Amino acid sequence: MQNPPKFKKHFTFLWILFLVGCVALVLIFPSQFTPQKIAEFIEQFKGTVLLVYLLVSLLRGLTLVPSTPFVLAGTILLPENPFLVLGISILGIIFSSTIIYYFSDYLGFGNYLERKYPAKIEKIKTHLQKPTGFFFVFLWSFFPALPTDAVCYVAGILRMNFKKYIAAITFGELIICSIYIFFYSSVIKPVL
Repeated sequence: MQNPPKFKKHFTFLWILFLVGCVALVLIFPSQFTPQKIAEFIEQFKGTVLLVYLLVSLLRGLTLVPSTPFVLAGTILLPENPFLVLGISILGIIFSSTIIYYFSDYLGFGNYLERKYPAKIEKIKTHLQKPTGFFFVFLWSFFPALPTDAVCYVAGILRMNFKKYIAAITFGELIICSIYIFFYSSVIKPVL
């Protein structure tokens, strides 16, 4: 059974409004989205810190807030368990990247972009379907200054091969998250 187009339009509007609200909060109150503040927020849930950190990591991608502060918050919350922090971080990234990949098509972003920029979309689509598409997504997800969620939306809209896409995201994020976690554990934490 298909969803009525009216529902889809309303849902898309609400989703975009939610995303704009999340981004606005980060821009207006950047000091509240530091690793320390995120860790303090999660620590309020005394007996369930690990569960709350897992849930926050899983749902973070739906907000378009970068994962880096959450990964670093995990190193503050669980300083003696860097591999657990890495596992939860990667699990959260894979989960949110999968949802974004499939959700972007549901929201109709692909149809909109294909109507508005048909030549550009076809060019990017062709590029992502080539073997180099894997490396494009891998490098994008590895590079800290680029928002991984953006490439997730593009890959979902353009229907990049899911296995290549999720492998590229996983490997790129595994490397950068490992650097964050183990650099913090071995260099920053001892100085503090």
